[in-house]
Amino acid sequence: MVPTVRLAEPWRGMPLAARFALAGGVVLTLAALAVGAVVTDRIERSVVRNTARTTAEYMDAFISPISQQLAVHETLSPGARRALDEVFTGTPLADRIVSYKIWRPDGQVIQASDPDLIGRRFAPSAGLQRAATGEVVGEFEQLDGEAEAEAALGLPLLEIYSPIREVWSGEVIAVAEFYEVNERLKADLATARLMTWLTVAAVGAGLGGVLYLIVLGGSRTIEAQRRDLDVRLRELRTLSARNLQLARRVRHAAGRAAAGTEQSLRRIGADLHDGPAQYLAFAALRLDDLREALPDAAARDELDGVKDAIDRAMAEVREISRGLILPDIAGLPPGRIAAMAVEAHRSRTGETVRTRCDCAEAPEIGQAARICLYRFVQEGLNNASRHAGGGSTVTLSCGDGVLSLTVADTGPGFGSEPRYGMGLTGLRDRVESLGGQFAVATLPDGGGAIRMTLEPGVS
Repeated sequence: MVPTVRLAEPWRGMPLAARFALAGGVVLTLAALAVGAVVTDRIERSVVRNTARTTAEYMDAFISPISQQLAVHETLSPGARRALDEVFTGTPLADRIVSYKIWRPDGQVIQASDPDLIGRRFAPSAGLQRAATGEVVGEFEQLDGEAEAEAALGLPLLEIYSPIREVWSGEVIAVAEFYEVNERLKADLATARLMTWLTVAAVGAGLGGVLYLIVLGGSRTIEAQRRDLDVRLRELRTLSARNLQLARRVRHAAGRAAAGTEQSLRRIGADLHDGPAQYLAFAALRLDDLREALPDAAARDELDGVKDAIDRAMAEVREISRGLILPDIAGLPPGRIAAMAVEAHRSRTGETVRTRCDCAEAPEIGQAARICLYRFVQEGLNNASRHAGGGSTVTLSCGDGVLSLTVADTGPGFGSEPRYGMGLTGLRDRVESLGGQFAVATLPDGGGAIRMTLEPGVS
């Protein structure tokens, strides 16, 4: 597998035009070889067949009249044998025909230029069998086993099998085989082969060249587009890195702002507790002393109303002070922080709050996320208490490293178009500033829910 991968790497790195030139060159070469071989073979067979037919028709005019006695006799008469010898030795045919044989279809030699072959029987060759069916067969430089003497000559011989037919019935009574010296045929076949291969090579080269030019143009366009895409990709990567850096800076700034806000709230809460709350307490004590000094009952009742208002104001200030001061949650896991917020709400309101925590493997979060989580539970429960009369459920999950927190109630819900008050708007801004997601929804069975999710890596 590894060598295959190593061999594929240079291939993938080559331009499209180079890959086409390599692959297309191999394919076109194989195709040209196949086409050239088929066309050359067809041309050679056609030339040999036509030459053989022409020669066979010429020879049949001399051999057929002499061989008609084979229709009724097993052999030729001495006169017929002499006549055949004179045809092949005393005429211009002797310069072209080096030898001949007269065959029976069963493979017996009836007459031959070599007397030693007369009467011998050989296994019928394919050419003899085809000629016995009435077909003229020509084979160039493909001599059979009984043609050892002809093969020893070393000449370009055209072997021709010509059927000898009975004149009246047309039945094949014998087969004439003769070997013609044909230098011209050899030269014509060589020329035909050369021209065929040159034509196939020229057509293949032209076709390959045209296709290569087309692919080369496309390859250059693709390469130019690839370079442009590479430049844009680098720009996008640079821009993405900058955006990521800016997002991290925004989150860090939001975290610092949240921490600073909490410190300010802590100071405000402490100031309310140590300042206005103490003054109100002192005013309440003084009103008690003044009430004892007033002789008029109506005046004392009026003073009692003032004292009740001061007591309510003092209780409200202390409640606000406790809400502004965040408990020490540094280093605590998400489940513990949510539980602390729920417990603070229970202590303050006496309401029952159901909790569900599936956060055995809590993701690591920063202080800003811890503050956000606590404030989310605190504000969600306060909203449920004010608008839904309690009946709240806090659900915390940490699946796949994503922290998901939901505060649901059994109230009327948010309606089709929920409106964000100052509390929900502040929560949404706090969550989204940390890269999280904030959503409100009306539950199918009634009631409303607010949900926040924080991705891994939130600081």
